[in-house]
Amino acid sequence: MGNPKAFLEIHRQEAGYRPIHDRIHDFGEVEQTLNTRQRLEQASRCMDCGVPFCHWACPLGNKAPEWNDALCKGDWELAYRLLTSTNPFPEFTGRICPALCEKACVLNLFNHEPTTNREDEAAIIETAFRECYVQPRIPVRNGKKVAVIGAGPAGLACADALNQMGYTVTVFEKNEAAGGLLRYGIPNFKLNKAIIDRRICLMEEEGIEFKYGEAVTIDNGKLTIENGSAPDNSQLSILNSPFDAIVIASGTPTARDLKVPGRELKGVHLALELLSQQNRVLAGMEFSKEERITAKGKDVLVIGGGDTGSDCIGTAHRQGCKSVTQIEIMPKPVEGPVDPQNPWPNWPRTLKTTSSHEEGCIRRWNINTLEFLGKDGKLTGVRVQEIDWQPNPEGGRPIMVEKGKPEIIKAELCLLAMGFLKPEHPEYPENVFVCGDAANGASLVVRAMASGRETAKKVNAYLSK
Repeated sequence: MGNPKAFLEIHRQEAGYRPIHDRIHDFGEVEQTLNTRQRLEQASRCMDCGVPFCHWACPLGNKAPEWNDALCKGDWELAYRLLTSTNPFPEFTGRICPALCEKACVLNLFNHEPTTNREDEAAIIETAFRECYVQPRIPVRNGKKVAVIGAGPAGLACADALNQMGYTVTVFEKNEAAGGLLRYGIPNFKLNKAIIDRRICLMEEEGIEFKYGEAVTIDNGKLTIENGSAPDNSQLSILNSPFDAIVIASGTPTARDLKVPGRELKGVHLALELLSQQNRVLAGMEFSKEERITAKGKDVLVIGGGDTGSDCIGTAHRQGCKSVTQIEIMPKPVEGPVDPQNPWPNWPRTLKTTSSHEEGCIRRWNINTLEFLGKDGKLTGVRVQEIDWQPNPEGGRPIMVEKGKPEIIKAELCLLAMGFLKPEHPEYPENVFVCGDAANGASLVVRAMASGRETAKKVNAYLSK
């Protein structure tokens, strides 16, 4: 450690966000950065614990004490080498990871001021790109080919690892660009898409081939590649395909819907319909007035209390909404840093207030949606019911009971942000592997990346027999 008493003498300092009155008028990243002196001071707070719980909490096993030590001593290149020994894309996790490692930090238990690991790793990787520490790594090829279906975080991590093992990797992506939910689900104000483009360019230089606009399906032992620009589909037997192994990293494409009366009204949309369209608009794609989903001048209701719902709130503000209300069917989480039901070093299920919430939002919990109301086919409001959850005498899921009378929330735009359905897969041949959300259901980007890397190891073990 550069300063063994730093955690006693230096308080946690976060970079914070741009001022609200400034940031809600554009889609630029909201998070700011510390200067170099402050960043080194924050890295010096890492205690190099005898039992580093941050290792245990991070799905990638990031070596936070090691690269924080290098960072606090000013050795940015060593910090970069240590960081990327476990994390293939720190520029993604450094911006959007909820930092499981920080909640498990011993300093979080000590005084609720954990080391700023997430911001530190973002600073390390950006310095590495700026100082040209990041260079293409061209491996020696082993003559075997692997197809990766899906260019989201899991597919990218798997492709990166397999490529470095010497496999010739082709990534098939149904959309027009790589990134998956990184590109089409996460708003630009959290992750500028130029960050993704920079990484994809590097992966292409390293030999990975990306094929866009091609949806790949596997059914009854047949691999079908559907090209959006081609009228006929090419269908190959998996056993006779040019690929020695196939990795399915297609994520969780089906969002959880809300089948209540009035769902067909104009103005009721799945959250990703708004988020993906807005990201495409920012990328230069044009939509007709009828196709365009916008919150401008509207009262907006977001159903779902998670990160996707929060992203809808921030997007609605930037589109010029009149008001935003967010409702959640589950009870309000406990406030404060400690969760009695899930104590340190586990992740605390406590109330989370995001930058989007700070921009203005009415938040309500224990609210059930009964019906979408409209006039002339357009949404005008949503009828909801306040509820309570009571213990089930037979055990299992608590029982939902109504509380009070139904009410109507005025809304011209309603966004359904209630999560995604876990895909079901048939039995595949032994050379087909599934990873990320496609295998485990919707989860964190960092967990998808970890799954991609582990799947690459399984593919390598299979092909090395």
